[in-house]
Amino acid sequence: MTGGERALLRLAAMDPATALARAQDLLGDGDDVLALRVAGLAAKELGRLDEGLAYLDRALRLAEGYAAAQVRMNLVGLLTARGDVNAALAHAREAEAVLDGPDADRLAANTACALARAGRLDEARDAAASALPRLRGGHDPAVLNGLLTNLGLALAFRGDYDGAEEALSEAVAVGEAAGLRHQTAMSKGNLAFAVSRRGDVPRALRLFAEAEPALSGERLAQCRFDQAETLIMAGLPGEARPVLTAALDAAMANGYGCDVADGHLLLAHAELADGNPEQATDAAEHARTTFGRQERTGWMLLAEHVLLKARWASGERSAVLLRSAAATAERLESGGWPDAADEARIVAARVALALGRPAGHLLSRVGRSRGRTGIATWHALALERAARHDHRGAVAAVDTGLRIAEEHAEVLGALDLRARAAGLATELAGLGLGLARSAEELLAVEERRRAIARPVRVRPPRDPERAAALTALRALSADHTADTARGGVPSALSPDLAALEARIRSRTRLRPSGASPPRPAEAGEIAAALGDRALVELVAIGGDLHAVTVADGRPRRRRLGTCEGVAHETGLLRFAARRLAERDLAERDDPQSLAALTGAAGRLDGLLLGPLRDVLGDRDLVIAPTGALHGLPWAALPSLAGRPFTLVPSARAWLRAHAAAPSAGHTVLVAGPGLRHAGREVAALRGLHPRARVLCGPDARAEPVRDALDGAALAHIAAHGEFREGNALFSRLRLADGPLTVHDLDELTAPPRLVVLSACDIGRADEGDAVLGMAGALLALGAATVIASVTPVRDDATPEFMAAFHEAAASGVAPSRALAALPRTPATLGFAAMGAG
Repeated sequence: MTGGERALLRLAAMDPATALARAQDLLGDGDDVLALRVAGLAAKELGRLDEGLAYLDRALRLAEGYAAAQVRMNLVGLLTARGDVNAALAHAREAEAVLDGPDADRLAANTACALARAGRLDEARDAAASALPRLRGGHDPAVLNGLLTNLGLALAFRGDYDGAEEALSEAVAVGEAAGLRHQTAMSKGNLAFAVSRRGDVPRALRLFAEAEPALSGERLAQCRFDQAETLIMAGLPGEARPVLTAALDAAMANGYGCDVADGHLLLAHAELADGNPEQATDAAEHARTTFGRQERTGWMLLAEHVLLKARWASGERSAVLLRSAAATAERLESGGWPDAADEARIVAARVALALGRPAGHLLSRVGRSRGRTGIATWHALALERAARHDHRGAVAAVDTGLRIAEEHAEVLGALDLRARAAGLATELAGLGLGLARSAEELLAVEERRRAIARPVRVRPPRDPERAAALTALRALSADHTADTARGGVPSALSPDLAALEARIRSRTRLRPSGASPPRPAEAGEIAAALGDRALVELVAIGGDLHAVTVADGRPRRRRLGTCEGVAHETGLLRFAARRLAERDLAERDDPQSLAALTGAAGRLDGLLLGPLRDVLGDRDLVIAPTGALHGLPWAALPSLAGRPFTLVPSARAWLRAHAAAPSAGHTVLVAGPGLRHAGREVAALRGLHPRARVLCGPDARAEPVRDALDGAALAHIAAHGEFREGNALFSRLRLADGPLTVHDLDELTAPPRLVVLSACDIGRADEGDAVLGMAGALLALGAATVIASVTPVRDDATPEFMAAFHEAAASGVAPSRALAALPRTPATLGFAAMGAG
């Protein structure tokens, strides 16, 4: 083969569009085997699989001897992509008897890929490893890159993530050194896949983002399938589904049968993660049927694995499921899928325990892996030990599982990913809470559970793309608000806004953590810091609500009632408070709503604080709510009328806020647009803070406001607020040029020590005890105290309320005490101190 011919073949991998055009020019003068091979390979890389196969079929009809074996070598890759793996391997066997030298090594790379797609992982690994030394000593970087990529994938499927990362990192380095842009992107996407399986979601997403622009056709679809898997593993199946379905559509449209089957298997995982076992069963059955039709028996085992998990998720606890799970685990182990085998054994063990049967023999064969499977393993071990009345062993297993959950969450920088990672440990932590025999033990487990979702943040690196997307979001949101207010058609349609929000989310998730490892608070440390205060940490155990109190240096626990009853009364109180706060001036005399509010507040007071009166006395309180109670307007409870209290995500969060160093920074006063009394409110505060930086009217723009907040001692923002249900990190304060969101606050180096948010609902939070929202994010970033409302507030009532609060705070009174001294009406009922207080 001449140098020009080798260069043309290499071009099919480096620049498939150019290679196809050149091959077609050569074919204009008549069929030529080399040109047909190049055209076939390039068409496949461009997503035109049927066209590529047609070129290679023509080449095989023309070729003889060694040239025919070279065509068969190329057919291996294309037939594998179509899902005809047996035909691909048959061509490989015929070519293997003929090819030698570099061509034999190229065949080995293609064969390794076919074997991996067939589910014959050990054979795939061996085929790649045998050719690797020769290729490393040769001069064909394209083939070396491909072989290393296939070896890395086989190792990743086998659960050897160290080996996979090593091979794929070498593949990336080889591709970059040789200028193989397209192949380097493929290797980088596969490296992202291996990295994501280790649990490093931010690094995986960064690698996917680097790889995707250089990919097309099948490679792009595969990259997006892997991205979808990463999102599923990160607890975001809803976001994975559109990525997955788009990639599936592309794979089906272009005839990539292998990818179609793989995509349906992933769709089954997404449905299962989203709590839809019936839909998961449908998708897994479709995948299993397709794998069977393609004779990919190894992958059929993975479909059976999902079907097994769907049966467990649907509530089946039968002896039949126990036998199925144990048998499936053995087949998965024999087939080279160790992680899936472990998961199947865990299902079998959980079923056995539910049936009152021994499970130790099943769990003894489960590897002590990390991440999601590791958490599930230790959960099952804790259950098994508890069933044997080995309390100490069960507690130790819970402790180990929670430590794995902490390690898994530690790499995550985005607050929403951190919250979802904490969800992986929810069931395990629930078991630990149930095992706790003392107040100290209960508090320790609950604090560990909450700490997983509450990182101690450091300032992340600046991201110009994210900043540009936030600016664009502000502009579109401002136009949308203005057009809607005028009664016209909004200039920014919701899909545009949704696309920008998705861009901001994805850029945020690329960030490395920068978080300190979570360190749960200990009872002695809490008691020493509380002094004359008392801590009330509310804990849900099963369907019951418990309280752990720390007062007089002593922790105690008490059952309060059912979570359902407390949630019901909280809903009634919030509805009544909202109804009263939103009444027009002429309608404010609403005895029915006032009676509903008073009644619900009294009942909640009896449920939550009544049983604790003998312990709490009249001390100032630090309250760590749980569940729906994060949104309760606590000031409505009779026991808290005139009593200083502060709300916190956890005892550890309070300790951190309490220990924050006093700030000698400046004061910032902001009045947002469209709020009738904001100007009057800020004007009143200027008398107390004559040197304050004041941003009103057109000056109250998002970026100047955010920059002014950095390093401030005190910030007061009077603006319209909006809490985004289900998307709390896009909760916003409306400013002159559009919204200031939680994502904007993420840019702060040093948030204000005291932040007062005079806005509706902006103190609310989402994601359970992760407490995602504007107030929660400010506390996570390092603010000491945030004053915010969890209900609507009335514009006309806040200026006097805020002026009185600031006057007391300026005289040195603690924020929680300043709030407690103020009379409350439904208009201001939702305001509370959060953090240090």
